[in-house]
This record gives sequence, C-alpha cells and structure tokens, in this order.
Amino acid sequence: MPGGSGAGRDETAEERADRQWQELIQEIRVAQTGVQILFGFLLTVAFTPAFPGLAQTDKAIYIATVVLGSLATGALIGPVAFHRIVAGRRIKPEAVAWAARLTLVGLVLLLATCTAALFLVLRVATSNALAPWLVGGVFAWYLLCWFALPLWARIRYTAEN
Repeated sequence: MPGGSGAGRDETAEERADRQWQELIQEIRVAQTGVQILFGFLLTVAFTPAFPGLAQTDKAIYIATVVLGSLATGALIGPVAFHRIVAGRRIKPEAVAWAARLTLVGLVLLLATCTAALFLVLRVATSNALAPWLVGGVFAWYLLCWFALPLWARIRYTAEN
C-alpha cells in the first residue's frame, strides 16, 4: 500500500524512510568532512608558537570557535549514533526526523564555527576595523547559500497540499 499524500513518489512509509535516510547520510558526509577538517585545524592552533602571544580577546574567540566546532561535530555525528542505537526497533521514520533535526542544528553550528574562525583569522591578518565587515559579508553569503536559497526554492517550487 503506497504511503504519502498522493503526490510524489509511490512508496510505502518504510521505503520513504529508507530513501530519506540514505539522502540524509549523503548530506551529512559532506558537512561532516568540512567540520572535521576545520575542527582538526582549530585544535592545533593552541600548540603553535604564536598562540601565547595572542591578545586575550583573540584567545576568547578561539576558545568559543573550538567549542562551536566541537558542538557541530557532535550534532553532525549524532545521527549515526542515533541510528545505531535505534536500529531494528522499527522506528526509522522517527529516527530520520531526529537525524534531520540534528543535521540542521549541526549546520547552524557549522555556520557559527566558520564565521568565528574567519573572524579570528581576519582579526589577526587585517585591521580590526576591517574584519567585522568582511566577516559580515561572508556570513551573509553563508546564509544565502545554506538557508535563504533553499527556503526560497522550497516555497517557490513546492506544490500546495
């Protein structure tokens, strides 16, 4: 018996959950790679010779950035642990919904991590007056690419049900 609202794919609820899980895992792989590379590089900064000479404000930004990166890593790896713990319990649709929520939280945390890391680097590499403007522009770009365009497409191209 087909599931859904009558529009779209002719699949059961279980088939839909399986497909959505596979799609979500592919999306997470992309985000996980980015956050893990960024987080790995961030972890090494504290062990460089230049780190002790950073201003206290820059050290605070660094600490916040590392914590954000750690939180993003946790949120983006969370769906894998979630799936493993609930596997075989016949709750895949619920697991997909929770994994999707964790992924969205992870993307927001990744946005914050990237923005904070860029702010720290630009504070050190440029004048402090220029850094917020550059970071603001990049932040706006992230918002456009990661959230505004997808939301616009969702509204624009999703049929009313």
